[in-house]
Amino acid sequence: MRFFTYLLVFVLLVLGVLFLLTGWSYSDGERAGTVSKFSRRGYLFKTYEGVLNVGGFSGETGSLTPQFFDFSVKDDAVAQKITEAVKTGQRVTLHYEEKILRLPWNGETKYYITDVEFVGQTPYGQQPFGGQQQVHPQPGTQQPAQPTPAPESQSVTADSVL
Repeated sequence: MRFFTYLLVFVLLVLGVLFLLTGWSYSDGERAGTVSKFSRRGYLFKTYEGVLNVGGFSGETGSLTPQFFDFSVKDDAVAQKITEAVKTGQRVTLHYEEKILRLPWNGETKYYITDVEFVGQTPYGQQPFGGQQQVHPQPGTQQPAQPTPAPESQSVTADSVL
């Protein structure tokens, strides 16, 4: 009887440690960028996996170098938001939690997305500030304001010296 008591205590202790390592959030934070890849994958356990292109500037080479952030998603509602961001090409801020230990049925990474925030509503092919119509009220009249086109931006040519 004593053996089974020790075995039960040992199993409960191991399960408690596993729960802490997989359930407790080691860190949390945000990453902003454009989701370049998002899919549901896995042989036995299907999980949502994605890649966020954070972008970046290399101080060593003086050029733009892409930085990628791999993440997993457990919640279907969050996965739907990310799918919408991929379809429209919108820039997003992903709120994540980092776990100490990952289990295969939770995802392929230690970073789990908890929320998605859209940064500007600018799909591919549109400029964020130009080309949209602005409405200005007309003082002293009761007519509805007529939209006026935004001023065209002037193109400036830059001289380059090599």
